[in-house]
Amino acid sequence: MKPAGSSTPAGEKLHRRDVVAALLADRGELLVVAGLGAPAWDCAAAGDDPLTFPLWGGMGLAAMTALGLACARPERRVLAVTGDGEMLMGLGALATVAVQAPTNLSIVVIDNERYGETGMQLTHTAYGVDLAAVARACGFAEAFTVTHPQELTPLRYLIHGGDGPLFAAVKVEAETPPRVLPPRDGPHLKDRFRRALLEAGAEPRAY
Repeated sequence: MKPAGSSTPAGEKLHRRDVVAALLADRGELLVVAGLGAPAWDCAAAGDDPLTFPLWGGMGLAAMTALGLACARPERRVLAVTGDGEMLMGLGALATVAVQAPTNLSIVVIDNERYGETGMQLTHTAYGVDLAAVARACGFAEAFTVTHPQELTPLRYLIHGGDGPLFAAVKVEAETPPRVLPPRDGPHLKDRFRRALLEAGAEPRAY
């Protein structure tokens, strides 16, 4: 794992489907918010699960949606899987997450340095913007960049058992694997996620 602010050598990039599959293997009761587009398809390819809430719209909201879950259910581990384009759109979310400091929240950015939904144009991370450095400057307990397959197992361990908030930018190839779409019905996704969450524990705290 590379600390925030370090450069990523050319060629040291992973495959997004392998990354997400590794992070979600034997996930147990992990709550997952999947950002719109390719991150949601990656999570669906790893196995559709009622405890995954894919965002079909609302670009920039994955981290904040996951923050709400983490604050409401502090006894559960929460993971946001999103893309670099979406994270760049919602950088302010990193400051809010760091101030709230939920120890059960992890944010993993699948960083292909592209806007996959609009034609694979380069994002700012292709020009050197370091999202892990931004997260660390905001106050994340852990913030780093992943560039090697062997770093995925330690990352998965931190997602399931480390003290957050955790941020990881995983550098992946600019590829377009076949789409594996989660259900499209918004009310259905909301209802099945809520049912699965409530069946696994007590009612969420009221604010």
